[in-house]
Amino acid sequence: MLLKSYRPADLFDELIDANGQIRPYYQPVADRLFPLEPHELEQKVKNLELLFLKQGVTFTVYGDERGTERVFPFDPVPRLIPGSEWEVVEAGLIQRITALNLFLYDVYHEQKILKDKIIPAEVILGAAHYRPEFVGVQVPRDTYIHVCGTDLIRDRDGRYLVLEDNGRCPSGVSYVLENRMAMKRVFPQLFGSTGVRSVDTYPADLLATLQYIAPRQTAQPNCVLLTPGVHNSAYFEHSFLARQMGIEIVEGRDLLVLDGFVYMRTTRGLQQVDVIYRRIDDDFLDPKVFRKDSMLGVPGLVDAVRRGNVALANAIGTGVADDKVTYAYVPEMIKYYLGQDPILDQVPTYLAWREEDRNYILEHLPELVVKAANESGGYGMLIGPMATKEEVEEFRLKIIATPRNYIAQPVVYFSQHPTLVDGVLEGRHVDLRPFILCGETIKVLPGGLTRVALTRGSLVVNSSQGGGSKDTWVLAR
Repeated sequence: MLLKSYRPADLFDELIDANGQIRPYYQPVADRLFPLEPHELEQKVKNLELLFLKQGVTFTVYGDERGTERVFPFDPVPRLIPGSEWEVVEAGLIQRITALNLFLYDVYHEQKILKDKIIPAEVILGAAHYRPEFVGVQVPRDTYIHVCGTDLIRDRDGRYLVLEDNGRCPSGVSYVLENRMAMKRVFPQLFGSTGVRSVDTYPADLLATLQYIAPRQTAQPNCVLLTPGVHNSAYFEHSFLARQMGIEIVEGRDLLVLDGFVYMRTTRGLQQVDVIYRRIDDDFLDPKVFRKDSMLGVPGLVDAVRRGNVALANAIGTGVADDKVTYAYVPEMIKYYLGQDPILDQVPTYLAWREEDRNYILEHLPELVVKAANESGGYGMLIGPMATKEEVEEFRLKIIATPRNYIAQPVVYFSQHPTLVDGVLEGRHVDLRPFILCGETIKVLPGGLTRVALTRGSLVVNSSQGGGSKDTWVLAR
Protein backbone atom coordinates (compact mmCIF):
# COMPACT_ATOMS: atom_id res chain seq x y z
CA MET A 1 0.00 0.00 0.00
CA LEU A 2 1.42 3.37 -1.05
CA LEU A 3 0.59 5.13 2.20
CA LYS A 4 2.82 2.82 4.27
CA SER A 5 5.93 4.65 3.05
CA TYR A 6 4.57 8.12 3.77
CA ARG A 7 5.99 10.05 6.72
CA PRO A 8 4.49 13.40 7.83
CA ALA A 9 7.09 16.05 8.56
CA ASP A 10 7.34 18.52 11.44
CA LEU A 11 5.27 21.14 9.58
CA PHE A 12 1.77 21.44 8.18
CA ASP A 13 0.91 18.27 6.30
CA GLU A 14 -1.91 18.60 3.77
CA LEU A 15 -2.94 14.93 4.14
CA ILE A 16 -2.25 13.95 7.75
CA ASP A 17 -3.53 15.93 10.75
CA ALA A 18 -1.75 16.58 14.07
CA ASN A 19 -3.14 13.31 15.47
CA GLY A 20 -1.63 11.26 12.69
CA GLN A 21 -4.98 10.68 10.98
CA ILE A 22 -5.95 11.26 7.37
CA ARG A 23 -7.93 14.48 7.15
CA PRO A 24 -11.62 13.54 6.62
CA TYR A 25 -11.97 15.34 3.30
CA TYR A 26 -9.05 13.34 1.87
CA GLN A 27 -10.53 9.98 2.84
CA PRO A 28 -12.41 9.30 -0.44
CA VAL A 29 -9.22 9.95 -2.42
CA ALA A 30 -7.13 7.84 -0.02
CA ASP A 31 -9.61 4.96 -0.30
CA ARG A 32 -9.43 4.89 -4.09
CA LEU A 33 -5.89 6.03 -4.87
CA PHE A 34 -3.59 4.70 -2.18
CA PRO A 35 -4.54 1.00 -2.41
CA LEU A 36 -3.02 0.98 -5.91
CA GLU A 37 0.33 -0.74 -6.35
CA PRO A 38 3.24 1.62 -7.12
CA HIS A 39 3.64 0.24 -10.65
CA GLU A 40 -0.06 0.85 -11.36
CA LEU A 41 0.18 4.49 -10.32
CA GLU A 42 3.45 4.98 -12.20
CA GLN A 43 1.86 3.60 -15.35
CA LYS A 44 -0.95 6.12 -15.01
CA VAL A 45 1.64 8.87 -14.66
CA LYS A 46 3.34 7.67 -17.86
CA ASN A 47 -0.04 7.73 -19.59
CA LEU A 48 -0.51 11.31 -18.39
CA GLU A 49 2.94 12.36 -19.63
CA LEU A 50 2.28 10.76 -23.02
CA LEU A 51 -1.05 12.58 -23.19
CA PHE A 52 0.63 15.90 -22.35
CA LEU A 53 3.35 15.30 -24.94
CA LYS A 54 0.86 14.51 -27.69
CA GLN A 55 -1.14 17.64 -26.88
CA GLY A 56 1.98 19.82 -26.70
CA VAL A 57 1.58 20.61 -23.00
CA THR A 58 5.19 21.72 -22.59
CA PHE A 59 7.25 24.63 -21.34
CA THR A 60 10.61 26.00 -22.41
CA VAL A 61 13.74 26.02 -20.26
CA TYR A 62 16.28 28.54 -21.53
CA GLY A 63 19.95 27.62 -21.50
CA ASP A 64 19.36 23.91 -20.89
CA GLU A 65 21.77 21.71 -22.87
CA ARG A 66 19.35 18.77 -22.73
CA GLY A 67 16.86 20.61 -24.93
CA THR A 68 14.38 23.35 -24.28
CA GLU A 69 10.98 21.67 -24.67
CA ARG A 70 9.80 19.67 -21.67
CA VAL A 71 6.61 18.16 -20.38
CA PHE A 72 5.65 19.93 -17.17
CA PRO A 73 6.19 17.24 -14.48
CA PHE A 74 2.82 16.20 -13.09
CA ASP A 75 2.06 14.42 -9.83
CA PRO A 76 -1.10 12.28 -9.75
CA VAL A 77 -2.00 12.81 -6.07
CA PRO A 78 -4.46 15.75 -6.11
CA ARG A 79 -4.43 18.54 -3.57
CA LEU A 80 -7.77 19.09 -1.82
CA ILE A 81 -9.08 22.31 -0.28
CA PRO A 82 -12.33 22.26 1.73
CA GLY A 83 -15.00 24.72 0.61
CA SER A 84 -14.98 26.56 3.95
CA GLU A 85 -11.22 27.20 3.66
CA TRP A 86 -11.57 28.34 0.08
CA GLU A 87 -14.22 30.92 0.95
CA VAL A 88 -11.70 32.71 3.17
CA VAL A 89 -8.95 32.50 0.53
CA GLU A 90 -11.31 33.78 -2.18
CA ALA A 91 -12.46 36.73 -0.04
CA GLY A 92 -8.85 37.61 0.74
CA LEU A 93 -7.82 37.53 -2.92
CA ILE A 94 -10.75 39.71 -3.97
CA GLN A 95 -9.87 42.20 -1.24
CA ARG A 96 -6.25 42.20 -2.33
CA ILE A 97 -6.76 42.78 -6.06
CA THR A 98 -9.31 45.51 -5.27
CA ALA A 99 -6.72 47.35 -3.18
CA LEU A 100 -3.96 46.83 -5.77
CA ASN A 101 -6.11 48.31 -8.54
CA LEU A 102 -7.00 51.31 -6.37
CA PHE A 103 -3.31 51.74 -5.61
CA LEU A 104 -2.34 51.65 -9.29
CA TYR A 105 -5.01 54.17 -10.23
CA ASP A 106 -3.82 56.42 -7.41
CA VAL A 107 -0.09 56.33 -8.20
CA TYR A 108 -0.77 57.10 -11.86
CA HIS A 109 -3.12 59.97 -10.98
CA GLU A 110 -3.32 61.95 -7.71
CA GLN A 111 -0.74 59.91 -5.72
CA LYS A 112 -2.61 60.43 -2.47
CA ILE A 113 -1.04 57.41 -0.78
CA LEU A 114 2.40 58.95 -1.40
CA LYS A 115 1.39 62.44 -0.31
CA ASP A 116 -0.07 61.01 2.90
CA LYS A 117 3.27 59.18 3.43
CA ILE A 118 1.65 55.77 3.79
CA ILE A 119 4.28 54.56 1.35
CA PRO A 120 7.52 56.51 0.84
CA ALA A 121 7.35 58.21 -2.56
CA GLU A 122 10.87 57.15 -3.49
CA VAL A 123 9.92 53.47 -3.10
CA ILE A 124 7.27 53.76 -5.81
CA LEU A 125 8.68 56.47 -8.07
CA GLY A 126 12.05 54.72 -8.09
CA ALA A 127 10.66 51.26 -8.85
CA ALA A 128 11.99 49.58 -11.98
CA HIS A 129 8.51 49.03 -13.41
CA TYR A 130 6.94 52.37 -12.53
CA ARG A 131 6.02 54.11 -15.79
CA PRO A 132 6.03 57.91 -15.36
CA GLU A 133 5.00 58.17 -19.04
CA PHE A 134 1.57 56.91 -18.00
CA VAL A 135 0.80 59.37 -15.22
CA GLY A 136 -2.60 60.86 -16.02
CA VAL A 137 -3.45 58.34 -18.75
CA GLN A 138 -6.97 56.94 -18.40
CA VAL A 139 -7.41 53.18 -18.62
CA PRO A 140 -10.75 51.48 -19.37
CA ARG A 141 -12.97 51.05 -16.31
CA ASP A 142 -10.11 52.49 -14.18
CA THR A 143 -8.77 48.93 -13.89
CA TYR A 144 -5.10 48.10 -14.32
CA ILE A 145 -4.79 44.44 -13.33
CA HIS A 146 -7.34 42.30 -15.14
CA VAL A 147 -5.53 38.97 -14.71
CA CYS A 148 -3.57 38.25 -11.54
CA GLY A 149 -1.80 35.20 -10.19
CA THR A 150 -1.18 35.52 -6.44
CA ASP A 151 1.15 32.95 -4.90
CA LEU A 152 0.12 31.48 -1.55
CA ILE A 153 1.86 29.19 0.91
CA ARG A 154 0.78 27.61 4.19
CA ASP A 155 2.87 27.97 7.33
CA ARG A 156 3.36 25.45 10.15
CA ASP A 157 -0.07 26.30 11.54
CA GLY A 158 -1.76 25.81 8.18
CA ARG A 159 -2.45 29.54 7.68
CA TYR A 160 -2.50 30.74 4.09
CA LEU A 161 0.09 33.48 3.55
CA VAL A 162 0.55 35.60 0.45
CA LEU A 163 4.05 35.10 -0.91
CA GLU A 164 3.81 37.46 -3.89
CA ASP A 165 1.48 38.96 -6.48
CA ASN A 166 1.98 38.48 -10.21
CA GLY A 167 0.20 41.37 -11.89
CA ARG A 168 2.04 41.73 -15.18
CA CYS A 169 1.78 38.59 -17.33
CA PRO A 170 0.99 35.76 -14.88
CA SER A 171 1.32 32.29 -16.39
CA GLY A 172 0.31 28.76 -15.46
CA VAL A 173 -3.46 28.70 -15.83
CA SER A 174 -3.29 26.46 -18.91
CA TYR A 175 -1.72 23.74 -16.75
CA VAL A 176 -4.61 24.05 -14.30
CA LEU A 177 -7.08 23.33 -17.10
CA GLU A 178 -5.00 20.61 -18.75
CA ASN A 179 -4.27 18.91 -15.43
CA ARG A 180 -7.98 18.71 -14.71
CA MET A 181 -8.82 17.26 -18.13
CA ALA A 182 -6.03 14.70 -17.81
CA MET A 183 -7.06 13.63 -14.30
CA LYS A 184 -10.64 13.09 -15.47
CA ARG A 185 -9.40 10.78 -18.22
CA VAL A 186 -6.95 8.78 -16.13
CA PHE A 187 -8.79 8.75 -12.75
CA PRO A 188 -12.47 9.15 -13.64
CA GLN A 189 -13.58 7.19 -10.57
CA LEU A 190 -12.06 9.75 -8.19
CA PHE A 191 -14.39 12.53 -9.29
CA GLY A 192 -17.49 10.52 -8.56
CA SER A 193 -16.67 10.29 -4.85
CA THR A 194 -15.86 13.95 -4.22
CA GLY A 195 -17.68 17.23 -4.92
CA VAL A 196 -14.99 19.01 -6.91
CA ARG A 197 -15.73 22.51 -8.20
CA SER A 198 -15.25 22.95 -11.93
CA VAL A 199 -12.52 25.08 -13.53
CA ASP A 200 -13.95 24.77 -17.04
CA THR A 201 -15.43 28.27 -17.22
CA TYR A 202 -12.08 30.07 -17.02
CA PRO A 203 -11.61 30.70 -20.78
CA ALA A 204 -15.15 32.10 -21.07
CA ASP A 205 -14.65 34.23 -17.97
CA LEU A 206 -11.32 35.51 -19.32
CA LEU A 207 -12.91 36.43 -22.64
CA ALA A 208 -15.74 38.26 -20.84
CA THR A 209 -13.13 40.17 -18.83
CA LEU A 210 -11.39 41.27 -22.03
CA GLN A 211 -14.63 42.24 -23.75
CA TYR A 212 -15.67 44.31 -20.72
CA ILE A 213 -12.78 46.76 -21.24
CA ALA A 214 -13.27 47.20 -25.00
CA PRO A 215 -13.36 50.90 -26.00
CA ARG A 216 -15.94 50.19 -28.75
CA GLN A 217 -19.16 48.98 -27.21
CA THR A 218 -20.02 46.50 -29.96
CA ALA A 219 -21.70 43.13 -29.62
CA GLN A 220 -18.45 41.31 -30.41
CA PRO A 221 -15.33 43.38 -29.63
CA ASN A 222 -12.29 42.11 -31.48
CA CYS A 223 -9.89 40.66 -28.87
CA VAL A 224 -6.48 39.18 -29.68
CA LEU A 225 -3.70 37.56 -27.66
CA LEU A 226 -0.27 39.09 -28.28
CA THR A 227 2.59 36.60 -27.85
CA PRO A 228 6.36 37.03 -28.19
CA GLY A 229 6.32 33.92 -30.41
CA VAL A 230 6.86 30.18 -30.44
CA HIS A 231 10.18 30.34 -28.60
CA ASN A 232 8.70 31.91 -25.48
CA SER A 233 8.60 29.64 -22.43
CA ALA A 234 4.83 30.04 -22.10
CA TYR A 235 3.90 29.76 -25.78
CA PHE A 236 1.86 26.63 -25.18
CA GLU A 237 -0.28 28.59 -22.77
CA HIS A 238 -0.68 31.49 -25.18
CA SER A 239 -1.91 29.27 -28.00
CA PHE A 240 -4.06 27.19 -25.64
CA LEU A 241 -5.88 30.19 -24.19
CA ALA A 242 -6.41 31.83 -27.58
CA ARG A 243 -7.88 28.60 -28.91
CA GLN A 244 -10.10 28.12 -25.87
CA MET A 245 -11.41 31.70 -26.11
CA GLY A 246 -11.85 31.52 -29.88
CA ILE A 247 -9.69 34.59 -30.53
CA GLU A 248 -6.65 35.16 -32.74
CA ILE A 249 -3.13 34.71 -31.41
CA VAL A 250 -0.85 37.33 -32.96
CA GLU A 251 2.75 38.48 -32.89
CA GLY A 252 3.81 42.12 -33.12
CA ARG A 253 4.36 41.83 -36.88
CA ASP A 254 0.68 40.88 -37.33
CA LEU A 255 -0.48 44.25 -35.98
CA LEU A 256 -0.04 47.81 -37.16
CA VAL A 257 -1.17 51.24 -36.02
CA LEU A 258 -2.88 53.67 -38.39
CA ASP A 259 -4.17 57.08 -37.28
CA GLY A 260 -4.11 56.02 -33.64
CA PHE A 261 -6.03 52.75 -34.12
CA VAL A 262 -4.66 49.20 -34.02
CA TYR A 263 -5.37 46.82 -36.87
CA MET A 264 -4.69 43.13 -37.45
CA ARG A 265 -3.49 41.92 -40.83
CA THR A 266 -5.73 39.16 -42.17
CA THR A 267 -6.32 37.45 -45.50
CA ARG A 268 -9.50 39.54 -45.74
CA GLY A 269 -7.70 42.82 -45.16
CA LEU A 270 -7.20 44.92 -42.02
CA GLN A 271 -9.46 44.36 -39.01
CA GLN A 272 -9.61 46.82 -36.13
CA VAL A 273 -8.47 45.44 -32.76
CA ASP A 274 -10.30 46.52 -29.61
CA VAL A 275 -8.53 44.60 -26.85
CA ILE A 276 -5.06 43.09 -26.65
CA TYR A 277 -4.40 40.41 -24.02
CA ARG A 278 -0.68 40.97 -24.02
CA ARG A 279 1.79 38.36 -22.86
CA ILE A 280 4.74 40.68 -23.48
CA ASP A 281 6.38 42.86 -20.84
CA ASP A 282 6.09 46.65 -21.03
CA ASP A 283 9.67 47.09 -22.26
CA PHE A 284 8.97 45.25 -25.51
CA LEU A 285 5.48 46.57 -26.34
CA ASP A 286 6.37 49.61 -28.44
CA PRO A 287 9.87 50.43 -29.75
CA LYS A 288 8.84 54.07 -30.17
CA VAL A 289 8.39 54.48 -26.40
CA PHE A 290 10.24 51.71 -24.58
CA ARG A 291 13.11 49.55 -25.85
CA LYS A 292 14.13 50.76 -29.29
CA ASP A 293 15.54 47.35 -30.23
CA SER A 294 12.32 45.43 -29.55
CA MET A 295 11.21 43.27 -32.46
CA LEU A 296 8.28 41.87 -30.48
CA GLY A 297 6.02 44.87 -30.09
CA VAL A 298 3.98 47.23 -32.27
CA PRO A 299 5.28 50.70 -33.20
CA GLY A 300 2.68 53.28 -32.22
CA LEU A 301 0.79 50.98 -29.83
CA VAL A 302 1.31 53.25 -26.83
CA ASP A 303 -0.15 56.21 -28.74
CA ALA A 304 -3.27 54.16 -29.52
CA VAL A 305 -3.56 53.24 -25.84
CA ARG A 306 -3.19 56.87 -24.76
CA ARG A 307 -5.92 57.91 -27.17
CA GLY A 308 -8.25 55.27 -25.70
CA ASN A 309 -8.64 53.45 -29.02
CA VAL A 310 -7.40 50.08 -27.78
CA ALA A 311 -7.33 48.41 -24.35
CA LEU A 312 -4.49 46.35 -22.92
CA ALA A 313 -4.87 43.57 -20.38
CA ASN A 314 -2.98 44.01 -18.20
CA ALA A 315 -2.46 47.77 -18.43
CA ILE A 316 1.00 49.28 -18.88
CA GLY A 317 2.67 50.03 -15.54
CA THR A 318 1.19 47.24 -13.42
CA GLY A 319 4.68 45.96 -12.62
CA VAL A 320 5.05 48.53 -9.85
CA ALA A 321 2.33 46.63 -7.95
CA ASP A 322 4.17 43.30 -7.95
CA ASP A 323 7.56 44.77 -7.13
CA LYS A 324 8.67 42.80 -4.06
CA VAL A 325 9.30 46.02 -2.14
CA THR A 326 5.80 47.28 -2.93
CA TYR A 327 4.50 43.90 -1.72
CA ALA A 328 5.56 44.78 1.81
CA TYR A 329 3.07 47.67 1.82
CA VAL A 330 -0.05 45.86 0.57
CA PRO A 331 -1.53 45.51 4.10
CA GLU A 332 -1.23 49.31 4.42
CA MET A 333 -2.93 49.71 1.02
CA ILE A 334 -5.86 47.57 2.13
CA LYS A 335 -6.33 49.67 5.26
CA TYR A 336 -5.84 52.96 3.39
CA TYR A 337 -8.16 52.36 0.43
CA LEU A 338 -10.71 49.96 1.91
CA GLY A 339 -10.64 50.73 5.64
CA GLN A 340 -10.30 47.00 6.34
CA ASP A 341 -7.83 44.64 7.94
CA PRO A 342 -6.24 42.19 5.50
CA ILE A 343 -8.07 38.87 5.34
CA LEU A 344 -4.90 37.08 4.23
CA ASP A 345 -1.63 37.65 6.05
CA GLN A 346 1.68 37.79 4.23
CA VAL A 347 5.26 36.81 5.01
CA PRO A 348 7.13 39.31 7.25
CA THR A 349 9.48 41.29 5.04
CA TYR A 350 12.68 43.26 5.70
CA LEU A 351 13.45 46.06 3.24
CA ALA A 352 17.15 46.52 2.54
CA TRP A 353 16.70 50.22 1.68
CA ARG A 354 15.90 50.87 5.35
CA GLU A 355 19.11 51.14 7.33
CA GLU A 356 17.80 49.22 10.35
CA ASP A 357 16.41 46.43 8.18
CA ARG A 358 19.57 46.32 6.07
CA ASN A 359 21.78 45.91 9.13
CA TYR A 360 19.57 43.05 10.33
CA ILE A 361 19.66 41.39 6.90
CA LEU A 362 23.43 41.61 6.62
CA GLU A 363 23.89 40.20 10.15
CA HIS A 364 21.48 37.28 9.54
CA LEU A 365 22.01 36.45 5.85
CA PRO A 366 22.58 32.70 6.44
CA GLU A 367 19.15 32.49 8.14
CA LEU A 368 17.05 34.44 5.62
CA VAL A 369 15.56 34.19 2.15
CA VAL A 370 16.74 37.15 0.06
CA LYS A 371 14.95 38.13 -3.15
CA ALA A 372 15.67 40.65 -5.89
CA ALA A 373 12.75 43.06 -6.15
CA ASN A 374 11.92 42.38 -9.80
CA GLU A 375 13.05 38.82 -10.48
CA SER A 376 10.70 35.84 -10.81
CA GLY A 377 10.77 32.13 -11.56
CA GLY A 378 13.02 31.36 -8.60
CA TYR A 379 15.87 33.47 -10.01
CA GLY A 380 17.71 36.24 -8.17
CA MET A 381 17.09 34.52 -4.84
CA LEU A 382 19.20 33.32 -1.93
CA ILE A 383 17.92 30.69 0.52
CA GLY A 384 20.34 31.32 3.35
CA PRO A 385 20.23 27.98 5.21
CA MET A 386 20.87 26.09 1.94
CA ALA A 387 23.45 28.47 0.47
CA THR A 388 27.24 28.19 0.41
CA LYS A 389 29.43 30.80 2.13
CA GLU A 390 30.42 32.08 -1.31
CA GLU A 391 26.78 32.57 -2.32
CA VAL A 392 26.02 34.37 0.93
CA GLU A 393 28.94 36.75 0.45
CA GLU A 394 27.95 37.38 -3.18
CA PHE A 395 24.49 38.50 -2.04
CA ARG A 396 25.99 40.60 0.74
CA LEU A 397 27.86 42.65 -1.85
CA LYS A 398 24.74 42.96 -4.03
CA ILE A 399 22.64 44.23 -1.13
CA ILE A 400 25.26 46.79 -0.12
CA ALA A 401 25.58 47.99 -3.72
CA THR A 402 21.84 48.35 -4.51
CA PRO A 403 19.76 48.08 -1.31
CA ARG A 404 16.52 49.24 -3.01
CA ASN A 405 16.66 46.11 -5.14
CA TYR A 406 16.49 43.56 -2.31
CA ILE A 407 14.14 42.28 0.37
CA ALA A 408 14.59 39.51 2.90
CA GLN A 409 12.16 37.21 4.66
CA PRO A 410 12.41 34.51 7.31
CA VAL A 411 12.47 31.00 5.89
CA VAL A 412 8.91 29.66 5.88
CA TYR A 413 8.95 25.88 5.63
CA PHE A 414 5.63 25.75 3.87
CA SER A 415 3.27 22.81 3.81
CA GLN A 416 4.04 19.43 2.36
CA HIS A 417 1.85 17.13 0.29
CA PRO A 418 2.17 13.43 -0.56
CA THR A 419 3.93 13.14 -3.92
CA LEU A 420 4.88 10.09 -6.00
CA VAL A 421 8.68 9.92 -6.29
CA ASP A 422 10.28 6.87 -7.93
CA GLY A 423 7.31 4.71 -7.01
CA VAL A 424 7.27 5.85 -3.37
CA LEU A 425 4.90 8.32 -1.72
CA GLU A 426 6.95 11.08 -0.07
CA GLY A 427 6.23 14.55 1.28
CA ARG A 428 7.18 17.50 -0.90
CA HIS A 429 6.71 21.25 -0.37
CA VAL A 430 3.87 22.89 -2.32
CA ASP A 431 2.56 26.37 -2.98
CA LEU A 432 -0.61 27.57 -4.71
CA ARG A 433 -1.19 30.13 -7.47
CA PRO A 434 -4.89 31.04 -7.73
CA PHE A 435 -5.90 33.12 -10.74
CA ILE A 436 -8.10 36.20 -10.31
CA LEU A 437 -10.01 37.95 -13.09
CA CYS A 438 -11.11 41.55 -12.60
CA GLY A 439 -13.81 42.54 -15.07
CA GLU A 440 -17.43 43.50 -14.50
CA THR A 441 -17.12 41.36 -11.37
CA ILE A 442 -14.09 39.79 -9.71
CA LYS A 443 -13.85 36.03 -10.17
CA VAL A 444 -11.36 33.65 -8.59
CA LEU A 445 -10.69 30.33 -10.33
CA PRO A 446 -11.51 27.60 -7.76
CA GLY A 447 -8.13 26.19 -6.77
CA GLY A 448 -5.44 27.30 -9.16
CA LEU A 449 -2.00 25.87 -9.86
CA THR A 450 -0.41 23.82 -7.10
CA ARG A 451 3.31 23.72 -7.77
CA VAL A 452 5.44 21.09 -6.06
CA ALA A 453 9.17 21.04 -5.34
CA LEU A 454 10.12 17.58 -6.61
CA THR A 455 13.57 17.63 -5.00
CA ARG A 456 13.55 16.43 -1.39
CA GLY A 457 13.83 19.34 1.04
CA SER A 458 13.71 21.98 -1.71
CA LEU A 459 11.53 25.08 -1.30
CA VAL A 460 11.80 26.08 -4.98
CA VAL A 461 8.65 25.04 -6.83
CA ASN A 462 9.15 26.87 -10.14
CA SER A 463 9.01 24.70 -13.27
CA SER A 464 12.21 26.33 -14.57
CA GLN A 465 13.95 25.17 -11.39
CA GLY A 466 12.77 21.55 -11.47
CA GLY A 467 9.29 21.87 -9.96
CA GLY A 468 6.12 20.10 -11.02
CA SER A 469 2.39 20.50 -10.57
CA LYS A 470 -0.72 18.89 -9.11
CA ASP A 471 -4.41 19.12 -9.85
CA THR A 472 -6.05 21.29 -7.17
CA TRP A 473 -9.57 20.39 -6.04
CA VAL A 474 -11.75 22.88 -4.25
CA LEU A 475 -14.55 20.91 -2.62
CA ALA A 476 -18.15 22.12 -2.59
CA ARG A 477 -19.56 23.03 0.83
